[in-house]
Amino acid sequence: MDLRELFTPAAVAANWEENASNRVPYLGEALFPAQKKAGLDLSWIRGSKGLPVSLMPSAFDAKATFRDRPGLTKLETEMPFFREGFKIKEKDRQEILRVQEANDPYLDMVLANIYDDANNLIEGANVVAERERMALLFPTNGTPGITIKANGVDYTYNYDPDGSWKGGSGVQGNYFALSGTALWTAASTANPFGDFKTVVDHVRGKTGSAPVMAIMNTYTFNLLGATDAVKNRFLTTIGQPIGFISDADVVNVISNVTGIAPVVYDKQYKDESGQTQSFVPNGYVALVPDGAIGRTWYGTTPEEADLRGKSDAEVSIVNTGVAITRIIDNHPVNINTFASEIVLPSYERMDEVALLKVV
Repeated sequence: MDLRELFTPAAVAANWEENASNRVPYLGEALFPAQKKAGLDLSWIRGSKGLPVSLMPSAFDAKATFRDRPGLTKLETEMPFFREGFKIKEKDRQEILRVQEANDPYLDMVLANIYDDANNLIEGANVVAERERMALLFPTNGTPGITIKANGVDYTYNYDPDGSWKGGSGVQGNYFALSGTALWTAASTANPFGDFKTVVDHVRGKTGSAPVMAIMNTYTFNLLGATDAVKNRFLTTIGQPIGFISDADVVNVISNVTGIAPVVYDKQYKDESGQTQSFVPNGYVALVPDGAIGRTWYGTTPEEADLRGKSDAEVSIVNTGVAITRIIDNHPVNINTFASEIVLPSYERMDEVALLKVV
């Protein structure tokens, strides 16, 4: 058996696509659909969605008045680069040599282990994109941005350089921090219905578009369901609160009263230090409009640009822009497999998204 013929980037890509059909997609994949571009530079227009402005009146036979575009800000940055790989070393190769025939039962286990290594790299690339997207949706300090520091590299991006999204100095932005008796931990006095209405009215008045979905994790959702304001919507025939309210009941009453559908998102990942992290932090609710709110942009990696088609390397692309590359070293004999990506979200509908801090 020649492993070089069985374990190729094309085979890795086919294996991933087959497995991906059964995988639960990340929430951010729908909110920030993937697109491909050449190079590293990324620019987008923030705040392009707003209220329509009436046309200026004009006299006949007069030249038209040219309209400015108020509220539009063009943001430009350079996209970050990520790459990691694994080796099939000479010692590993000796184990693989035990498989002499294609129908050897040991073959499936050997190949499964190798493909798992490759799939873990691809999944790691997907985690990077979801981390970036969720960092924009849940800026716990009120400033949408992305910060990833590891391996001697610091990628920091501020998506609200003028601070207008966060607000301050008496100006309400899209970041709402509750306090005192309004906190959802104060179950008897909290009013989630009023909180949602405040946010919806603000965003609608600012952009003409209203949020339709409230994204939170289970911890925050349980706080929501435990408030008296929600529980008192469910009374017995003698006017007493029902002892137990199901999650479906909470979703239905919030949707029916506010027009906003709660979505619980509990996916987790391990960061560069091996610590388990949640994409959605406790005590925060992101309110988003219908449809895509941005794009997940993939650039062209060095492997795709310079190694694809070369005789000494093989490259395949999965998930729009993740490059799977295999390079074989002759001395020592190692098979090196890399996953690389250049990825950064754009956030065109940022002003239509709000964050509610409830604890």
